Amino acid sequence: MNKLILTAARVFDGAAFHENHAIMLEQGRISALCPIAELPEGKVIELPGGTLAPGLVDLQVNGGGGVMLDGHATLDTLATICAAHARLGATTILPTLITDTRAATQTVLAAGIAAVSRVPGFGGLHLEGPHLDPKRPGCHPPGCIRPMDDDDIETLLEAKTGLPALLVTLSPANATPAQIARLSEAGIVVSLGHSECSFAEAQEAIVAGARMVTHLFNAMSQLGSREPGLVGAALAQPVAVGLIADGIHVHPETIRLALAAKRQGEIFLVSDSMACAGSDLAEFTLAGRRILRRDGALRLEDGTLAGADLSLPQAVRFMIETVGVPPEQALAMATRIPAEAIGAPAGRIAPGLAGDLVHFDENWCLTGVWQGGQAKSSTA
Repeated sequence: MNKLILTAARVFDGAAFHENHAIMLEQGRISALCPIAELPEGKVIELPGGTLAPGLVDLQVNGGGGVMLDGHATLDTLATICAAHARLGATTILPTLITDTRAATQTVLAAGIAAVSRVPGFGGLHLEGPHLDPKRPGCHPPGCIRPMDDDDIETLLEAKTGLPALLVTLSPANATPAQIARLSEAGIVVSLGHSECSFAEAQEAIVAGARMVTHLFNAMSQLGSREPGLVGAALAQPVAVGLIADGIHVHPETIRLALAAKRQGEIFLVSDSMACAGSDLAEFTLAGRRILRRDGALRLEDGTLAGADLSLPQAVRFMIETVGVPPEQALAMATRIPAEAIGAPAGRIAPGLAGDLVHFDENWCLTGVWQGGQAKSSTA
């Protein structure tokens, strides 16, 4: 592959902006970030203004390209989902299985292990359940929610050896501190979510090794005057926190309050997207139930939110234009911060890293995507 040079009005490297800089790509990887005035010879693509940034990183992706991640998953399923999200700007994702049977979990884990190094953009797996709190199921099938047992532990420990990252969302109601400690010690990222737990129970789980909280404010015990709940623990404790920034799951003012309360650098954006991401689907089926796509939201027929009709570039724009955060903070929340939360070599622009990049115009609309140095057709 020939040397490729990309220029834009500015470059965001994952932490800071660089004016009048260019990114050099060789053999699908970043070889340099340098001032435009110091560019060597090579094929130069001059992008029209805007911002070049690292490819976005999404840790909660239930589906895309018209398919869901479920018990029928194959290598092709994961390839379809990853390709759909790459076109939407998320060049590294964790395909996410919501609460399902043991057999479904085994199938997805096997497909994930097969996808390593074979599916571009596959960063590992996220198992959201089945060890959740039956008091906070959300759209998860209640009949499949259950306590964690020794077989579950062994399955997860074995799977982690074959995956670059394994994220597990669970509740203290169905997983003990000792179980959380075993998973964490093996390098599995434990996230608390779908839980009615008290602040003390959440704190105990965090001490045991949980280091993340899934989709802040949604499907969890709320902040109260005498009981801070899981929301209070998420904001007070040193854990990474996922956020669905679509203006539907969390009010903009609530997001502002969370950002003010939380140490900067620990809240990251997720799409919580479903099968319709990157497609024109108007409805689909989840665990045998119809999900309707209406007015920018995904809901069960009874009105329960079921994931989000959202891409990460849309979330970045929402954070900048509606919530009012500085662009560098919004971009970090979709690149470096989630990558660091799972220990992934992504979300930054530095020599030796994969040539995964996105370009935003001046209005924070996605206009270009590169994955492994190759241009993708954007659908955002």
